[in-house]
Amino acid sequence: MFEIGRVVRSKSGRDKDKYLAVVGTDGDNILVCEGKERPLERPKSKNPKHVEPTDMILTEADMSTNRRLKKALSLNYEKL
Repeated sequence: MFEIGRVVRSKSGRDKDKYLAVVGTDGDNILVCEGKERPLERPKSKNPKHVEPTDMILTEADMSTNRRLKKALSLNYEKL
């Protein structure tokens, strides 16, 4: 359900209501980034209960740099 590239909306925490991209897993948690406050170099570990999956999936090219990730998420905000 939370494959790499899936766009999720945070339901709790400081990043509540922000859209984030799943970049990996860490045991039972998922690792998410958004390219600005949470760059690809230091993803945030979140409990899957605290995020809501969307229908959007980003490509590997969209997640290659922080700039591209930010742009892809901002373009997808309008669609969601």
